[in-house]
Amino acid sequence: MNEAGKSLRTDGEHARRRLLSAALVLFARHGYAQTSVRAIADAAQTNVASISYYFGDKQGLYRAIFDDPEFNPRFDPHSLDPALLDLTEIISSLLRGLVEPLKSGEQALLCMKLHFREMFEPTGMWEAEIESHIKPEHAFLVAALRRHFGVDEADDEIHRLALEISGMAIMIHVGHEVIQAVRPGLIASPQALDVYHERLLAYALALVDYEQGRRRSRPARSEALSS
Repeated sequence: MNEAGKSLRTDGEHARRRLLSAALVLFARHGYAQTSVRAIADAAQTNVASISYYFGDKQGLYRAIFDDPEFNPRFDPHSLDPALLDLTEIISSLLRGLVEPLKSGEQALLCMKLHFREMFEPTGMWEAEIESHIKPEHAFLVAALRRHFGVDEADDEIHRLALEISGMAIMIHVGHEVIQAVRPGLIASPQALDVYHERLLAYALALVDYEQGRRRSRPARSEALSS
């Protein structure tokens, strides 16, 4: 490809990224229904036709934000081989996938607001997000916990434990403004977020240890009650 071709491709990718960035801001602030393609094009300093060219329509642009790993980063269970990792490595990877996006600052907060908007003003993308990403991530962690505890089927306690582990990291997103108000230094820098990740991993493993102990003591308690 000649230099002119490379320039056109680069310029096109820049225009596409500008549209995604502008759309994220507007969708997060105003919601899907209240955001026009004209407003997005103006904010991206491009024309309305470019939205059709790159995304098909407004819905395609909205979907692209959810599908783009830069704008909606997530833990990908398919990227890990559970046979090669122990439970600590699996939980660490999952938690890191939730904490790392916060290092992008304002963009992470906009993504969080977009998710809130989608939950309260649904377009169908939240249901798709649950089916395509949240359920597989949960199932991956549940399977790892099940193997760790040596059971064939996951019971309610394992599902509860998996939700609590993920929930600790999700709380940083949901409670971001609260953390900023009560102890902003906890999330003020990439280094602070790395420490947060380390602590979350330690807390998660403590929960796993508790559940392991509870399961081991359960037969002894049953015998004591029956005697």
